[in-house]
Amino acid sequence: MFITLALLIGVIAGLRAMTAPAAISWAAYLGWLNLGDSWLAFLGYAFTPWILSVLAIGELITDQLPSTPSRKVPVQFGARILMGAVSGAAIGIGGGVVIGGLIAGAIGAVIGTYGGAYVRGRLAASFGQDRPAALIEDAVAIIGAYLIIAALP
Repeated sequence: MFITLALLIGVIAGLRAMTAPAAISWAAYLGWLNLGDSWLAFLGYAFTPWILSVLAIGELITDQLPSTPSRKVPVQFGARILMGAVSGAAIGIGGGVVIGGLIAGAIGAVIGTYGGAYVRGRLAASFGQDRPAALIEDAVAIIGAYLIIAALP
């Protein structure tokens, strides 16, 4: 179950890079995810979820701008893989499968990046504009992240 949740949080990172770590940070802060004394324990500190939430909101805003680069350019793609891997590792820590969670999160980020770009492109084409497709993708990322952290054992 932990590997599946790590893969899914990776998909969220592929959709919105900062939404996944923000959700994981809130889960750790609220005690839904025990990171103990691990290398990711800082995600549960008092200010971390707030900082990551501000970054996630900033990403949601900048994603609406026409000057925002594609999620598939190396820097954007790399950030999504990194955030997916870290978020997946955090879930893996909770289940004792850190490396498995890290790998699953990274794979999920690749799936989310390419899958999200494809679906958003199709939605944008059907709407005749990108904004509704972007807002739908935002909603999927936010709701999906919540459902994933709510499903943590």
